[in-house]
Amino acid sequence: MYPGALFGCQGMGEFQNMLHAALNIGVDPVAIKETIYQATAYLGIGRTCDFLIAANGIMEQHGVRLPLAPQASTNEETRFERGLAKQVELFGPDMAKRQTDGPALRRNINRWLADNCFGDYYTRNGLNGQEREMITFCFFLAQGGCENQLRGHTAGNFGVGNGKENFTVSWSSACHISGIPAA
Repeated sequence: MYPGALFGCQGMGEFQNMLHAALNIGVDPVAIKETIYQATAYLGIGRTCDFLIAANGIMEQHGVRLPLAPQASTNEETRFERGLAKQVELFGPDMAKRQTDGPALRRNINRWLADNCFGDYYTRNGLNGQEREMITFCFFLAQGGCENQLRGHTAGNFGVGNGKENFTVSWSSACHISGIPAA
């Protein structure tokens, strides 16, 4: 979960150090890249592009052949439906109601969350649901000021089976990376 917190607090130098160490001990490059891609939906391309460029350079230094195999499991026709199903799985049936209830502008945001954040990213291969949900929590935690998202993703973590012990270990690790005030 370290990368999630590092992306959230923009810890590029430590990310580069940890990436070298991770590749040296055999961490799957696909999992690393998937964490960066997952971050893009929540942190924005402006905050993640440099991490992707750095990761590609470091992976090449370690002999990883790029590009890696594609991990997408949806397309333009299936991303919304599969993303909404993933939201309902994580957060309950009220997520489906958000697509039709509420102001039009909010429905646009809800659709974007379903098709982009969940349809394009949560449905990808390379990380499981528990990993994706914990990483997403760490993105928000390290940014600070995302209390509403933290509440939702705390529930999502417990919903995917990230128990109290695993959750506490990840939270306290993120505190060491982003600083306790952010966490």
